[in-house]
Amino acid sequence: MPTPNTGTPPAHYVHPGAIVDTMDIGPGTTIWAFVHVLDGVRIGSNCNICDHCFVENGVVLGDNVTLKCGVYLWTGIVAEDNVFIGPNVVFTNDIRPRSKNKEAVFSSTLLKHGCSLGANSTILAGVTVGRYALTGIASVVTRDVKDYALVYGNPARQHGWIDEQGQKLEAAPESGYWVSAVTGQRYREASHGLVPESL
Repeated sequence: MPTPNTGTPPAHYVHPGAIVDTMDIGPGTTIWAFVHVLDGVRIGSNCNICDHCFVENGVVLGDNVTLKCGVYLWTGIVAEDNVFIGPNVVFTNDIRPRSKNKEAVFSSTLLKHGCSLGANSTILAGVTVGRYALTGIASVVTRDVKDYALVYGNPARQHGWIDEQGQKLEAAPESGYWVSAVTGQRYREASHGLVPESL
């Protein structure tokens, strides 16, 4: 017999092989084996944290965030809603690392709504990755990435623009817009990246 829909979202799931010290976890989130989440971490709803991840004190994850295997998140990292972090992405949070440095000042790294980080990307401390931006596999990101930008390489450089689905946009020189060949959505350039226009 089917379970009646009570309107209450399902509780989060923590694999027995995980160590989770925080209580601030949204409904529908899944935390898999060999994950360690420290106290003081905030995790939103419907997140998926895959095997062999580590999440340090003070990290904030929004709703629908995906951490693939082998990701370590350090103090100062904030991932907004719908962020995808690919396998073995590397983060730093100290631009002058020294062993046992009691005066270390940790930089903040912001991953904005809907951005995706390709496998083995390295994100330097203090960087902001813009809305719906995409870093290619093994990119070394040393500076801020604009909204909707496609970047890759070492160091990562911009190689075009993408839409919300990750499809590369085409230039429409006569109108000054960038256009999605899939949806027809138009985007205009601004100082912080692209801005979608109303259809």
